[in-house]
Amino acid sequence: MKTSEIKEMAINEIIEKIETESAELVRLELNHSISPLENPLQIRDLRRNVARLQTILRQKQLTEK
Repeated sequence: MKTSEIKEMAINEIIEKIETESAELVRLELNHSISPLENPLQIRDLRRNVARLQTILRQKQLTEK
């Protein structure tokens, strides 16, 4: 997900996206610990997406105040 797409989202949508992506990240990490994934780079991409979402969420929260 691109940064420009995230910036267009509302705060509630970003929070929901963080929750779903975090759950997906946990699921992938557990599956990877049991048996290797075909594409382990998915874990890195999801982790970075969650961080990107959290950063933009924080920026939006600070600009509202």
